[in-house]
Amino acid sequence: MELLAAAHRVCVLTGAGISTDSGIPDFRGPQGIWTKDPAAASQATLQHYLSSPAVRAETWRRRASHRGPLPRPNRGHLALVELQRQGRLHALITQNVDGLHLAAGIRPDLLVEIHGHLRGYRCLRCGREGRMEEVLERVRHGESDPACPACGGILKSAAISFGQPLEAEAVRRAEEAAQDCDLFLAVGTRLEVQPAATLPLLALRHRAPLVIVNLEPTRLDRRAAAVVRIGASQALPRLIGSAADR
Repeated sequence: MELLAAAHRVCVLTGAGISTDSGIPDFRGPQGIWTKDPAAASQATLQHYLSSPAVRAETWRRRASHRGPLPRPNRGHLALVELQRQGRLHALITQNVDGLHLAAGIRPDLLVEIHGHLRGYRCLRCGREGRMEEVLERVRHGESDPACPACGGILKSAAISFGQPLEAEAVRRAEEAAQDCDLFLAVGTRLEVQPAATLPLLALRHRAPLVIVNLEPTRLDRRAAAVVRIGASQALPRLIGSAADR
């Protein structure tokens, strides 16, 4: 693709669609978690988590009892690492909390996890942070709803739930990257969740072309310079590989 081949500061936004080929289901697609079970969306709210010790206990139990192999980065994730290797990745903003971009090799200074992550926990009262494994070990040793060791407050993963404010610094970094790129690449997202959905608009206002890679239509397709309607793990190696060959 000529547009991508010519770009020197590519800002990438990824959504759940880039991780489906790693075995992580998306939310709103035809086989999405919330498509199959609409009630699951309401259960992902901060209010739901805060209001019920039973919900928190079940959340921690599921997380601590997971014994299967961890998802691994797929060819889509690795293609973005290639874009980084070429020196043309300006920033990678992800709505995902799965950590697969870091696992693939994306540099932390280029990555903005705008919805947080699952590698750590945070106290919702005092803000104490730590490694997720610390809490999971407590659950495995019998605590059903572990409290903050510093203040006794409610602990939660460092992933952002519906109804929970985003980190201001992450939003700032994402907005600055969108305004300072020469191409905005949206991958595996229907561009419906705010404020991430506004980032392509910021890029467009600053005259950066928009390229969308997504299986489903998005609300910004008509404003995109190009739309690629195949999966990320197929599309990105072709797009970025062809750009590298030019």
